[in-house]
Amino acid sequence: MSAAVHIPEYVEDCDLVEGEDLVRDPAFWLAHLLLTMGDPGGEPERYGVDASAYEAMVDRLGDPEQPWPVVRVRFAGGHTAYVVYASFEDENNVDFFVRHPAWGRLGHLGQCGADEAGPGLSWAELITLAASAQDGDEGLSDPSQRLLLLLPMLGDADMPVDARDTVAQALACCGIRTDAADELAATLVGEQDPTGGPRWTVTDDSPIAVCSSPYSPRRVPLALGISPEHAQALANALHGSVREERGDTWINRSRSASRDR
Repeated sequence: MSAAVHIPEYVEDCDLVEGEDLVRDPAFWLAHLLLTMGDPGGEPERYGVDASAYEAMVDRLGDPEQPWPVVRVRFAGGHTAYVVYASFEDENNVDFFVRHPAWGRLGHLGQCGADEAGPGLSWAELITLAASAQDGDEGLSDPSQRLLLLLPMLGDADMPVDARDTVAQALACCGIRTDAADELAATLVGEQDPTGGPRWTVTDDSPIAVCSSPYSPRRVPLALGISPEHAQALANALHGSVREERGDTWINRSRSASRDR
């Protein structure tokens, strides 16, 4: 049985459980990405996922009678990114937020579902969180899994040319059929608009970047109201002092490790 998870500042009167066991199944990754970013009615076999396993995973993630699964990404400075599959009788949402135990509040990245909100991460932040060394024993440690878990929050006009390749490699590492991973990555990353897409800027008010999109919770600094010291620590954790390796390097290393398992 999965252990209970307690998030003091989150929704009251809901049961939360660790969801990391679910990520071992490629059906989880396909369900997670299609439910939040694609067509949940697509054919799972084309991606190398058994249809019955996919349907069972969709049912589990959206079952209001069961505790809500929580998947976590621990990163520098004691911060944690949370993804919660919140299922009510009449609607299903996937909530994305960041928390630090010293804050007394949540930093909302966005939501997929009835009340869409986002984006919540720039490409640089997404890559940093995926590649960051895990801080603590809880949550995901594999960089490909960390990238795909937070990918639905991506929105950025300034994307590198190899972004699709990086996502495709992560998909393959997580069990999506290699010859379908490139096509799925293209759908998930999409055509970026360098003139009208979301822009991320740091203002004089906070070291934490804000987003230009009117639908993003990050129109204001993430975790607004935390102390200046905490804001600087979060900004450092989101961007990293200096990434030691390029994004494609750690993805390739993760792929090699997965082959060895």
